[in-house]
Amino acid sequence: MTDVPHSFELLAGAGDSPVILHVPHSAREIPDDVRAGIALDDEELERELDHITDAHTAEIAEGAAGLAGVLPWRFVNRLSRLVVDPERFPDEREEMRAVGMGAVYTRTTHGGVLRSEGIDPEPLVERYFRPYARAMTGAVADRLAATGRAVIIDVHSYPSRRLPYELHGDGPRPAVCLGTDPFHTPDGLLDAAREAFGETGLDSPFSGTYVPLEFHGERPEVGALMVEIRRDTYMTEPGGPAGAGRERLSGALARLVDAVSR
Repeated sequence: MTDVPHSFELLAGAGDSPVILHVPHSAREIPDDVRAGIALDDEELERELDHITDAHTAEIAEGAAGLAGVLPWRFVNRLSRLVVDPERFPDEREEMRAVGMGAVYTRTTHGGVLRSEGIDPEPLVERYFRPYARAMTGAVADRLAATGRAVIIDVHSYPSRRLPYELHGDGPRPAVCLGTDPFHTPDGLLDAAREAFGETGLDSPFSGTYVPLEFHGERPEVGALMVEIRRDTYMTEPGGPAGAGRERLSGALARLVDAVSR
């Protein structure tokens, strides 16, 4: 069983770096006691993990950190989002609750039963979600104190073909989708991402950014951008190995890190 302190990891960057590469959905690990509450058999669970996991994004971020001129900080979730999804609201504000994918999922990517609808999410929220949120809040506060600003770059991936759970999946599916927030995504950050990645789209099929609630809508010094990479550009879908595209994407992400570190 995985203890809470090991459910996420903050990897230190340069003291003068404002950048945090946030990787929330790259892991497949599920603690034994959490696995016991999931309705899928082992084969079904592996298939679901293939679809829901942002495979190889931790490695893309790690590669970018190694290439960047100023070493960014990295905050990496070491557990699957099927344990808790740290980027969801844990209450009625979360629109993904409509498809059984709030902070604690009850439905699969294809609408099947993952957990009982009557499950009390609070024990998982208390054990995993809140410690993660507190730690990410602390990481951002630390960058603000050290550099006067923070830039959160959320590193995600998404399938080339729409999955049934997607609420807004009928729009364009570019090689890289840039998710933005009207308060926390300044034009300069968006322009730097477009320059770094080349072919990009905006807020389709996924939109928004992750900012800890303590700063959301309050601190313009906290910049944020979601980078959603279409999986067929770097890996075999749905859950296969990475290809040469992974190194290319690490290089593009490193260029973005360098552009916003100055």
